[in-house]
Formats: sequence, structure tokens, C-alpha cells
Amino acid sequence: MIPPLPATAWVKSSYSSQDGGDCLEWSPVTATTTGTVPVRDSKKPHGPILTFPTDAFTTFVTSLKAPH
Repeated sequence: MIPPLPATAWVKSSYSSQDGGDCLEWSPVTATTTGTVPVRDSKKPHGPILTFPTDAFTTFVTSLKAPH
């Protein structure tokens, strides 16, 4: 069972579109304090939150930034 997340400030991804679509938010403060990165759809702030271990999230983001 995943413990409840502490109250947090959400940050919109710089890759989210500005027209209201494709909006991803994450919480860097929670990631720093818990070792878990919460991610959610900013259009549905009360919807589900996915959580990832910080090392897995870092690997994921690094792979997205790598030239293909």
C-alpha cells in the first residue's frame, strides 16, 4: 500500500502544451522529501496520481532527452 502523499506544490512540465492539452504536472518537493515522484494530469487535479521511484523517473526523463 502506498502511503498518502503530503500536501505539495505541483509544477507543470515545460513540455506541456500551452493550449490546455497534454498537461503533465509533477512535484519536485515531494520527490526530494519522499524519494517518490508523483505525476498527474493537470486538467484533472483530483484524478489519479501515478508515483515513480526517483531513480526510475530520472532514467525515464534522461532517455526522453537523449538524441534519437
